[in-house]
Amino acid sequence: MKRSCRWGALRTKVDALIVGGGLIGCAAAWHLALAGMEVMLVEQASTGSGASGQNAGSLHFQIERRFLERKGGLGLEGEQTATLSRIAIDDWSTLEDRLGVSLHVHMNGGLMVAENADQVAILKAKADRERAMGLSVETIDGAEARRRAPYLSEGIVAANFMAAEGHADTRKIAPAFATAATAAGAEIQIRTRLTKLEWQGASFRAEIIGSEGAFTVGAKKVLVAAGVWSARIAAMANLHLPLFPVGLTMSASERTPHFLPHLVQHVAQRLSMKQTEAGNILIGGGWPSRLHRVDGIFDLSRPAELIIQSLRNNLSVATKTVPRVADLNLIRTWTGVTAVTPDQLPIAGEFPTMPGLFCAAGGSAFTLGPTFARLVADQMLERERDEADRLLAVASPARFDSLNGFMGR
Repeated sequence: MKRSCRWGALRTKVDALIVGGGLIGCAAAWHLALAGMEVMLVEQASTGSGASGQNAGSLHFQIERRFLERKGGLGLEGEQTATLSRIAIDDWSTLEDRLGVSLHVHMNGGLMVAENADQVAILKAKADRERAMGLSVETIDGAEARRRAPYLSEGIVAANFMAAEGHADTRKIAPAFATAATAAGAEIQIRTRLTKLEWQGASFRAEIIGSEGAFTVGAKKVLVAAGVWSARIAAMANLHLPLFPVGLTMSASERTPHFLPHLVQHVAQRLSMKQTEAGNILIGGGWPSRLHRVDGIFDLSRPAELIIQSLRNNLSVATKTVPRVADLNLIRTWTGVTAVTPDQLPIAGEFPTMPGLFCAAGGSAFTLGPTFARLVADQMLERERDEADRLLAVASPARFDSLNGFMGR
């Protein structure tokens, strides 16, 4: 990328400014740069240092347990999320070839298990909806589940099996996209922080500070992909973005010979399990950790605090589902901070009240991240815009437009 000024001097202009160097931000930078846009990405830490690199790497294309807990959870939102999942399967299955690097993507299948008749009824209804949306999901009994996955407990009476589910190495994804974006011509600035964002005339004006000083950028379009920080970035542009921070807990066992080729989830309890390339068992599923607060405001700069009972409960569900893990030593437990919306759905697309400003953040941002990045990039490029708008309708910021009707530019 050519720049019209040096660090600390007056200003530079770009076609697109991306705030946030996680999976989505780096992937969007790649797509935009490949299309010929001048792109600058700013990340306050390093690429993949936030939720993109802290999660457990599940590729969960089945409707998630958190939607099944909601009244009407198998309705429109679940179906449209399933449509995005179908597209994401193709995106993930070709990602290593397109980037030319190993990301330890394993798509050997996933099981969502049940332990009683009520849970089985949920599985069957869920699978019917998923098949209607083009996802290949089977409902199998406990005996068949153990034939395919001998490590499962005798207490498992049924499961939904989806052949495309799996996991990937979270530590590799965002840096790989960043490398590809840079090769395509994008400029990526790490340890660089956005301090001000406003609409000015015919473009956005962003004030940024990095290790070599402060500078100002003019951008025709801006993508906010800053994870848990996204709401604060949107506020700089005088917009409400209902994203709320939540702390989660993950654990890793010692390495053991490979025996768990699948992603394992539970239809009624918080659980996700998979085995890494190195042999560690990763255990998660949405158990909370505790956010720190300063003067009543959540401190997003500090890691969340481990809640011991969350760890105990998570490990209890894990060992009950896959008894073999009870014999393994736990070598690490960590917390991560992600962001959720009031309706638990992600946010991806353009703000109707501020054309040119886009956002991609919220739930499922790892599993659906490459797909969100590609579709939002299409919107920014005005490329196949109608199709991108249709696919992202369920995640559009437009559903919160009433919050911003009084804000304006």
